[in-house]
Amino acid sequence: MTYATFEPSPGLPDPDRQPGFYSGIVTKRFLAWLVDLIVVFVITGLLSLVTIVGLFFIPVIWLVVDFCYRTVTLTNRSGTWGHRLMGIQFRDSTGRRFDLGTAGLHTLGYLLSMSFLLPQIVSVVLMLTGARGQSLTDVVLGSAAINRPADGV
Repeated sequence: MTYATFEPSPGLPDPDRQPGFYSGIVTKRFLAWLVDLIVVFVITGLLSLVTIVGLFFIPVIWLVVDFCYRTVTLTNRSGTWGHRLMGIQFRDSTGRRFDLGTAGLHTLGYLLSMSFLLPQIVSVVLMLTGARGQSLTDVVLGSAAINRPADGV
């Protein structure tokens, strides 16, 4: 599947004029989330087993691993390993890939929304009903996940 050339300067692709950038994005985000869940689970498990004391701090280790994993991978290629596997990446409101600050804020928003039921529900509803498939955190930051452009921008 090929998509139009992405022009990052004017902002995010318009879902009406360039729908290919958002085609199947919600399903891909869910599958990417499952992949990332497994990656974080394995890393957390390995770190917890390094010491017996680690077993008592699994929730804290999980939180630190998840935050670091998401922030670093979003900063490096604007997508976690799951996102890359699904062929999607995140862009900020100007159409650029995430920098460290945006990746950190996006990860913080994700973790906060996952910590409470109402923001989780709002995120899912927004993703399922919005033209860009944006989560609550995306709406707040003005970011969106898009199908990876064919030109590699």
